[in-house]
Amino acid sequence: MERVQEHAVASEADDLAVRPDKTEPALELLVHGVGGATPEEMLGDPRTVRITGDDTAAVFRRATDVDAESRPADRPTGPIREAYVWCNLTSGNGTRALWLLLLPFMVVNLAHWMRPTARGRKRTVRFYGLLVRLAGLTLTVLLVAAACEVALDLAAWQCAGTRACADRHTWLGFLSPTVSHDSWWSRPGRRLALAALVPTALTVLLWYLSRRTWSAYESQQPMSRRPEPDDQTGRTSLGRPGFWYGRRLVARLRAAHTAAGLLTVAAAVTVTASRFDRGPEGTRTLATLGALLETALAGVAFGVVYVVCRRGRSENRLDQALDRRLVRRLPLGALLLLLLALLYAGWSRPGWESSGRLPGDAAFGGIALAQGLLVIALAVVAHLLYRTGPDPRAAMRGLGGPAVTMLACALGGVMSGGVSQRVSDWLDGTGTSIAGPPVLLTWQASVIPPLLVVVLVLCAGLGRRTWRLRRTELAAVARDYPGGRKDHVRTARIASTRAMATLTDRGPLLVAVISTATLLLGAGALVGAFTTDRTPEQAGEETYAFVHGTAQTSQGLGSWMIGLGFILFVTWGRRAYKDASARRTIGILWDVGTFWPRAAHPFAPPCYAERAVPDLTWRMATWTHATGGRLVISGHSQGSVLAAAAAWQLKPAQRKRVALLTYGSPLERLYGRWFPAHFGPAALDRLHCEVDCWRNLYRLTDPIGGPVRVSGDCGPEVDHEPLKDPLEYGRTARHPLPAPILGHSDYQADPAFAEERERLLARLRPEVPPQGNSGRSSA
Repeated sequence: MERVQEHAVASEADDLAVRPDKTEPALELLVHGVGGATPEEMLGDPRTVRITGDDTAAVFRRATDVDAESRPADRPTGPIREAYVWCNLTSGNGTRALWLLLLPFMVVNLAHWMRPTARGRKRTVRFYGLLVRLAGLTLTVLLVAAACEVALDLAAWQCAGTRACADRHTWLGFLSPTVSHDSWWSRPGRRLALAALVPTALTVLLWYLSRRTWSAYESQQPMSRRPEPDDQTGRTSLGRPGFWYGRRLVARLRAAHTAAGLLTVAAAVTVTASRFDRGPEGTRTLATLGALLETALAGVAFGVVYVVCRRGRSENRLDQALDRRLVRRLPLGALLLLLLALLYAGWSRPGWESSGRLPGDAAFGGIALAQGLLVIALAVVAHLLYRTGPDPRAAMRGLGGPAVTMLACALGGVMSGGVSQRVSDWLDGTGTSIAGPPVLLTWQASVIPPLLVVVLVLCAGLGRRTWRLRRTELAAVARDYPGGRKDHVRTARIASTRAMATLTDRGPLLVAVISTATLLLGAGALVGAFTTDRTPEQAGEETYAFVHGTAQTSQGLGSWMIGLGFILFVTWGRRAYKDASARRTIGILWDVGTFWPRAAHPFAPPCYAERAVPDLTWRMATWTHATGGRLVISGHSQGSVLAAAAAWQLKPAQRKRVALLTYGSPLERLYGRWFPAHFGPAALDRLHCEVDCWRNLYRLTDPIGGPVRVSGDCGPEVDHEPLKDPLEYGRTARHPLPAPILGHSDYQADPAFAEERERLLARLRPEVPPQGNSGRSSA
């Protein structure tokens, strides 16, 4: 029934949108939102034809409209409709399930774009980007260090070096001195050298994923044009020619992060062997070689940090250079040092035996301390930027970037601690044969239960507030649907949907509380681990019984929760690899999280907008150039964000021939609040002034879309009054069956959609004569 209504409304819109001059073609370019859509659903016709594009992203038309420009006399009334389908950019084949490994990288990359609006603080803005890039570098080191902990420490050092553990896992027998009777591979250094292949393979996999997606996304060049003055782009960089072309920066960061991963593996092997060589049983020659190797590793690590700090994005022009020498030599240099480290560790050392743990506490503690200091420094810088131009609608008063950075670090810590704890439990069935993961990881797992308590209390408060709002909405629903007999169940359902939709606006509070609690609890875990050098349970043995019991419970629950989280993570990834519907769900997550270019982390999932925005820009520019006709770009949900970004990329003269129709749009509600420097009030006001006209539709039941809150100084008001949802309260002659509550979907089923599109098309007029042969299709 809904689809029939939608098709009827679409046909009615075609009949209403009558052109004042039939020789002037009109185009409606539809852009779908998160989750994707088929061209048949978007165009309301089972017969569609791809007119340009490929299997990844393409523009479709109805079969009857393929050559509509060349048949002005036969062209039916109403606009020519095209559908831009981009869902395959984010929800393709099963290999996309591997992107789950990149979730912390995606989150920290978002923090780069969350800086507040700044005026006259270019150096502070660059310093903000530098801090986020350094935080991203620590996440790469943390992930590779977690792989080293599992492969080198737990498996090769502890389990293979313990008879009881090696007997339970026969696949480690050839590495065990007792089981293999001191075979060649059973020496500690050679065990470490062999196990180092696992984190090395992980680093190579990350490099491969970044390299493979680089050629499919960042290599798509936008239209070449001159940059506009800042006062002509509303103080947003989205209109700069090189904004959607981050190829050079991604290549530089990829080289630096790949080298950092290889250096982490080399350091884990070298430091362990060098520590023995400096002891009483070591030799002076090997100790000297170890010191030289550590110095070389430190020197290359300094070079990696320098490359990350040296420069950020270049957006004022298309940066075609790739720094080929740096991109090639830095990872190769790190790989050479890794090979030397493996050779050095594999050298024969009589009397060397594995016992206890590798020095993982110092490594993980240093990473956690660096991340905490970076988050604090980032918060200070963000506050300074916010003070230059306060925006009351900005999330967390401009501190969204530091908060999200903290969450990215916490997510990386949970993933690293989860895999370490799970592997330790698997290897050590009795819980007594090996020492287990570093103490710090146990402390970090132990703070998860208190953090969940804070989250539950906060959610309870939000639920109570939502319940109160629901009671208010009951009266509002009665006013919006006057007359007739009221159904209390129907009224309650509508009011509940409206109240639940407001939870999106509470997102900043939720993120603020969770990130603050995570920072404080993480600092407590770091202090506890380094002051006691024991697990929480062991540290509480000499205190009060209540404290000991609490620490024991928290440690047990935390270990169980972090292990369960890791299992669920792996299970979800495996299901997404095999199940297309689950992969589509992950694709929706990437639709929201990967709109922004990779500016802080090269291993983040690729930015689909670096393909989609140039596609839309080229399509709009070629249409207006070839026909001089009218164009309405109609974007739903995330499609409205792509439409706005593409409009910013047009030349000013082309922008004035374009109308925007957005519905279910998160432009202000999400992007304007969380990314104020790019979608803040000044940017949206400027966009309203530069396009010919703009109309925005939203519903109170929509948890994603909302008003864009743009003033009417440059023309008619942008925001339509909230659409009714459902369209009818009860059964009517037009809706004999109960009308559904649509929420975020099916905006075209509302008659207001066709009316607003008609007004936009009627308002548009070509400002210049056609610049090309109007009889030639621009497709």
